[in-house]
Amino acid sequence: MSFTFANVMRPVLLIALIATVATVVRSASAAVDPINKNIFGTALKGYDAVAYFKESKPVKGKDQFRHEWMGAKWYFASAANRDDFAKNPEKYAPQFGGYCAWAVAHNYTASIDPEAWRIVDGKLYLNYSKDVQKKWETNIPGFIKAGNENWPKLKK
Repeated sequence: MSFTFANVMRPVLLIALIATVATVVRSASAAVDPINKNIFGTALKGYDAVAYFKESKPVKGKDQFRHEWMGAKWYFASAANRDDFAKNPEKYAPQFGGYCAWAVAHNYTASIDPEAWRIVDGKLYLNYSKDVQKKWETNIPGFIKAGNENWPKLKK
């Protein structure tokens, strides 16, 4: 048997592939932070949670109107919105910690597009994209019910 670079490297590459797959599978099943935030600790990608309710549209928050809640930085377009959130964050914070409502309904988490949103029964829901939002809108009550069942198992 001759020892070639290819013969030696095949098992090494196979072991590396198996380790990578195991890590991905383990990560996919691991509990997530209760608030979807970026690497800087910012929730809702810096958008104002209160503006969805008051202005019926996504509005980017400003640094001078920041508030910390649940280990995340929340940004608001005005001091009034920041203060309203601080008084009652559960009223304004997105459902499922700000993760995609479609994903949570299907028992996993995904990031969101702040432009893909909807308020249902006084609660803010976000989706990964507008295309995913169209799927979510085909059965909003069913997906909310499934999300409510899955969310406690998904978060830390």
